[in-house]
Amino acid sequence: MDRLGTPTLRQRLFAWALARLNKRYERFASKYKPGLFADLSGIVVEIGPGTGANLRYFAKPGVRWIGVEPNLFMTPYLEEEAQRLGMEIDLRTGLANKLPVEDNTVDAVVSTLVLCCVNEPELSLKEVIRVLKPGGSFLFIEHVAAQRGTWLRFLQGCVKPIWSRLGDGCHPDRETYHMLETAGFGSLAYERITAPTPIVSPQIVGVAVKAT
Repeated sequence: MDRLGTPTLRQRLFAWALARLNKRYERFASKYKPGLFADLSGIVVEIGPGTGANLRYFAKPGVRWIGVEPNLFMTPYLEEEAQRLGMEIDLRTGLANKLPVEDNTVDAVVSTLVLCCVNEPELSLKEVIRVLKPGGSFLFIEHVAAQRGTWLRFLQGCVKPIWSRLGDGCHPDRETYHMLETAGFGSLAYERITAPTPIVSPQIVGVAVKAT
């Protein structure tokens, strides 16, 4: 999520794999996403929308969707899904740590399995706060580090170098919950869930609100 410039073969392969191999996870996430996104309205910015797995939740009256995606190979998949849904989209090339969006203009920001991949997650969260209107919401589902001292946490650390290379910079042992807790939101609520995804099964789902 933090790489712009000349598109690479690895980015092309990642987009292809995401479009074809993500169905099992989306079946799991469908238990949480409808409720998480149910009350969205106004301007919604999705960081790292990938191939458009979340678009169906935003294809409703009263939502203007803006996507910020650095991987140009995701564009055809996003456009195809938007066309299938009859949805107008505003897709912008950019990074999570420097969102191409004005200050205090957004009603909600959405991130699903993105903060694991950004190079500067703390700065990315500051960007989320910057673009949100006072009282605006940051809605997220993110995989996180397993509990310290467990075998899974040990394994996450062992596989991180190759995992990150194959997974578009993904860090399986990132303590995203701590970053959210110290980012400066007015309020934060999340629950821990367990996904059917080896290595990255520990996940959190929740909402952070910008102070008014």
